[in-house]
Amino acid sequence: MRSKLYTKSTKAWDAMIKAIEAAEKSVYIEMYIFENDMAQKHDFWGKLKKKAAEGVRVVVVADAFGSSNLKNDTSRDIEKSGIEIIFFSHWIRRIHRKILIVDENIAFIGGVNIGKRFALWNDLQIRLQGKIAKRLLKSFAYTYEMAGGKDEKILDFRQRKISYKLKFWLVEHLPIRNIHTLRRAYEKKLTGTEKSIFVVTPYFAPPRWLISLLDDAVRRGARVEVLVPEKSDSPLADRINLHYMEKLHSLGIFFFLTKEMNHAKLLVIDEKEALVGSQNLDLLSFELNSEAGIFFKEKILVDEILEIYNNWKEDSTEFVSGQYEKKLTDYAIAALTGLFRPVL
Repeated sequence: MRSKLYTKSTKAWDAMIKAIEAAEKSVYIEMYIFENDMAQKHDFWGKLKKKAAEGVRVVVVADAFGSSNLKNDTSRDIEKSGIEIIFFSHWIRRIHRKILIVDENIAFIGGVNIGKRFALWNDLQIRLQGKIAKRLLKSFAYTYEMAGGKDEKILDFRQRKISYKLKFWLVEHLPIRNIHTLRRAYEKKLTGTEKSIFVVTPYFAPPRWLISLLDDAVRRGARVEVLVPEKSDSPLADRINLHYMEKLHSLGIFFFLTKEMNHAKLLVIDEKEALVGSQNLDLLSFELNSEAGIFFKEKILVDEILEIYNNWKEDSTEFVSGQYEKKLTDYAIAALTGLFRPVL
């Protein structure tokens, strides 16, 4: 099995736990939200402690804000087990990536965080094997360094030369390292769109340049569809989603509201290529946070992505402009987006 997609947090956790249990040499994790409240079946910290006790090198890079509960409650106990855990802390930037690399050969990447509250969510995570896992390892070494990691063996991964002739290629955003391939990938792919753009995102607040690209695609005759959850984990985010949907629906963009919470981050271009990753369609992902995704054209995998997308769409309700009553929050959002429009 060289690659596999998971559409539920629990299914992704099953596969990630299985990979950790089989680890012989190393387990590297980079996570935005990592909590120590999982049931026994998905007891990541229990599995990681066991592997560390067996001599497997276990390293966790977690975001200090997203994983604040872990930092406050359990990190000291975890460090005693032999696991190296470090937190990335910055007043405005976040490590928003969700990556697991096992034995430098198997990798998981996507939108899946680790915590009991995410168990029922729809999401997207992809399992990869081979050269692309080593490319992710090189990227992990950079964020490990950003968070203050000192292990030279891990830092040496930064110097690895990776072939670019891969079926999957990494699209990343590491602003502290001045790496901005995520925005460039969106600009290149959306500019070249001929037929369709399908997007799944839990939080929809696109920067101005992205709105322009979507508008241009519609004007060229492409069908643009965006799936967002009807109710996310944040009432404020829901109002922001509605604000932008109301605003952009008039451009000819179609919006669909999923009945279940959907945390997936997906871009499909012309039904021929797709991007699965950690990025939301907002200013934070494209300008401030560290993000990572995998772009691919492999037909079997793209067809599977399209089936997943269509299933989610069938279980959604199409957004109708004007049917949602405006609240005071909406006027505040409109004022703020107008204020910050020049930097979007």
